[in-house]
Amino acid sequence: MKLLIDDAHIDLIKEIYEYYPVDGVTTNPSILAKCGEEPFKVLKEIRQLIGDEAQLHVQAVADTAEGMVEDARRITRELGADTYVKIPAIKEGFKAMKILAEEGIRVTATAVYTPMQGFLAGKCGAAYVAPYINRIDNMGYNGIGVAKQIHDILKNNHMETEVIAASFKNTQQVLELCVYGVGAATVAPDVIQGFVKNREIMAAVDDFVKDFEELTGKGKTMSAL
Repeated sequence: MKLLIDDAHIDLIKEIYEYYPVDGVTTNPSILAKCGEEPFKVLKEIRQLIGDEAQLHVQAVADTAEGMVEDARRITRELGADTYVKIPAIKEGFKAMKILAEEGIRVTATAVYTPMQGFLAGKCGAAYVAPYINRIDNMGYNGIGVAKQIHDILKNNHMETEVIAASFKNTQQVLELCVYGVGAATVAPDVIQGFVKNREIMAAVDDFVKDFEELTGKGKTMSAL
């Protein structure tokens, strides 16, 4: 399962990239708005930081298929042909997805709440389908279950489209989809930090250090012996 950062703040992305094995960054209009800067300025900084090989997902904002296609062309022109353009899985979006797939522009279907949205996006040639786990939960349904069902639909229908699950509130949700083998998950920096933020883990490490220092002396490490 690929792991991506769902954020646009360059300092947070830098910190996660320094310590964790991540595969790219996803953004959306709301995330960009929180940065308070010109969108392409922020996005170009992210692209420069993560490099051309890493995935970068950027959302089209227009509300018509034609507008979405123009947004997608501009996004890939500015940020590179390998950039994934997020298109909402709605009527106008499906039309745009088909056009973009024919042009060879990589599409991530976003705002996915139902399995049929995922199926239709796959049929339109989307590279990824992004179910919103926590938002689906808040509607009274099972977000993890929907993501798994979309994954199964795509695989059973022999589509190359993968799930990129989004909108997580805790590490357990990510773990369940990791075990299931979905294609990717995009996760907020604080949730990624929570993967290993555990008192018992740190206590075990502290005990090892304390025992070693009792043997060799305060502040000693293996390289200092």
